[in-house]
Amino acid sequence: MNCYRFLSGSILIFLLTFAACKSSLQDEHAYTNALINESSPYLLQHAHNPVNWYPWGEEALEKAQAEDKLLIISVGYAACHWCHVMEHESFEDTTVARIMNENFVSIKVDREERPDVDDVYMTACQLASQDGCGWPLNAIALPDGRPIWAGTYFPKKNWMEVLEYFINEKEKRGAQMEGYADQIMETIDKLGNIAAVDEVSAFATEDTDAFGTALLASLDPVKGGRKAIQKFPMPDNFQWLQQYTFFNGSEEASQVLQTTLNHMAAGGIYDQLRGGFARYSTDPDWLVPHFEKMLYDNAQLVSLYAAAYAQYGEERYREVVEETIGFVEAELTAPSKGFYSSLDADSEGEEGKFYVWRVSEVDSLLTEEEATLIKDYYQLTKSGNWEKGVNILHYNPSREALAKPEAEMLATAKQKLLTVRDQRVRPGLDDKMLTAWNALMIKAYADAAAALQNPAYLETALQAAQFLMTNARREDGGLWRNHKDGKSSINAFLDDYAHTIQAFVRLYELTFDEQWLRTGEELADYVLEHFANEESNLFYYTSDLDPPLVSRRTEVQDNVISGSNSAFAEALWQLGLYLDKEEYSTRSDQMLSAVSGAEEFLSAPNFYANWGQLLLRKVFPPYEVAVVGDNWQPVNEALQANYLPNAVFLGGSSEGSLSLLKNKLVEGETFIYVCRNKICKLPVQSAEEALTLMD
Repeated sequence: MNCYRFLSGSILIFLLTFAACKSSLQDEHAYTNALINESSPYLLQHAHNPVNWYPWGEEALEKAQAEDKLLIISVGYAACHWCHVMEHESFEDTTVARIMNENFVSIKVDREERPDVDDVYMTACQLASQDGCGWPLNAIALPDGRPIWAGTYFPKKNWMEVLEYFINEKEKRGAQMEGYADQIMETIDKLGNIAAVDEVSAFATEDTDAFGTALLASLDPVKGGRKAIQKFPMPDNFQWLQQYTFFNGSEEASQVLQTTLNHMAAGGIYDQLRGGFARYSTDPDWLVPHFEKMLYDNAQLVSLYAAAYAQYGEERYREVVEETIGFVEAELTAPSKGFYSSLDADSEGEEGKFYVWRVSEVDSLLTEEEATLIKDYYQLTKSGNWEKGVNILHYNPSREALAKPEAEMLATAKQKLLTVRDQRVRPGLDDKMLTAWNALMIKAYADAAAALQNPAYLETALQAAQFLMTNARREDGGLWRNHKDGKSSINAFLDDYAHTIQAFVRLYELTFDEQWLRTGEELADYVLEHFANEESNLFYYTSDLDPPLVSRRTEVQDNVISGSNSAFAEALWQLGLYLDKEEYSTRSDQMLSAVSGAEEFLSAPNFYANWGQLLLRKVFPPYEVAVVGDNWQPVNEALQANYLPNAVFLGGSSEGSLSLLKNKLVEGETFIYVCRNKICKLPVQSAEEALTLMD
């Protein structure tokens, strides 16, 4: 399935019928449930189902326990195609709703707002189901929330069979369910529990080479990405390859990296007209995407392609950065300067309909010469390359570059098609704003500003960061997870803190404004106080201020987004270096030592690639590049236009408060100090000279 879902919860019955006032209530819905008071677009999509959904919370759990009913916990997200399919087939069906309402308490969860809830029941699915797990994710749980089973998408007939099975099981073998729930919870509680280490590992180049060998063995050298039927962009994997190439000179790593970048940019997973990436491709050729577009994918891929442009100078990588940022500006940027979450895969009830083309339509919209070029360049055929004879635009990455007149004609033709496409019924927008995802996009803008030397991108990053400072900061110094319609309502999770700190550190590197480091320090201290696991070097995903779930989980692995613990370990390393705080650096070392010692670190390297990047930082400690003096900004910009994973940057027109800048200001001059472990080479005054000192 392209996208799956999971259920968590309880039921509230809120049925409105037209009965008495049909004529005056023509615009009213026949049914309204407790989701109507939520802000999540995904939950609101289900607010008029005949199923008596509850949001996740004490009310639903208390109702289930009071009525001794099993919970159905259904988890999904607004852009999920198969979530919509299951809703239409089952949750909008009154027969299915009656069974659910009479026998269960049903909870609907937006996994993007409540990843903590999703994680518990997704883990249960992976333990209880022999089939693949994803979204929509549907779980059956005891009244207290302990899961006993979980699965994915089910057609109506199969879903009704699942419901009847558990109705009978509860009646006949209710006591046995308790034992099974205990077994699942015992396993869930153990997962992610990595013992604390007494001593920090001595990280060495042999460790990075072993990781590289393991990671490269899992990747596709022909098409790029992982060796799999479906292709997911996994930015951490390729950022690791890029850094390894820099430090090790590995031709194999460089080849796989560029192959992946080229095929993704050429495939249907990339929107060839507007820019921006879909969530993944359903085939190994990157051709047929699952058409939903997520902020987090596009943010991380902007950073990846910006770094690749800085390293390789390929014009196509610059185009991908500019086009993807153009997509984000046009489709996912709020007037408040925050960033929306996603665009749906569907429009008019069909997946991908907004994006695909028939040859006859292209012929009718363009001149004969333009149409011929478009059909050749993007490999369009009369029979189509996807369902129902439609075409997904994609081009052959080995095709020769266009001559200037052809390139201009192609741009004109693309604009004509885009103008027509913009008049189609648009995919739905999930307009909630999530702190972690906004932080990823802030960093992406900053990375693009540095690599492309575009100050407008930096200004956008600063505006978005100010949006977070204004709307995501809690009165107690912590963060909120979400923001929508002027309201923030969910306490933030570990990934919100980790990615925000990293975004703010990146802003410091480009502005030398210490407020970003100091705010990062405040957030790190908040995490140390409220998320620490006293039995581990790692941190819980949820704070000690949150109502407890059936399991308090620790996220260890990286996935499509860097895991919260690896991101926070990196944030502690950065802050420890800049602020000269040994306790941060030591905790980061302890976290990496604990995780890198686990068997899975090398047996499943795809899911530890951000940890692997931290390992590279430890093995190849960076230069501390201080640019101090009135002319710091152009010098800093010239330095950071290069791909330099072996350096961190600091400075300004004064020495500020950082110990690494002490005694480095010379009145009337701008000097660059290239240091390592606080030992500096003789200062120089040009970026070119500084770069030679970092060889």
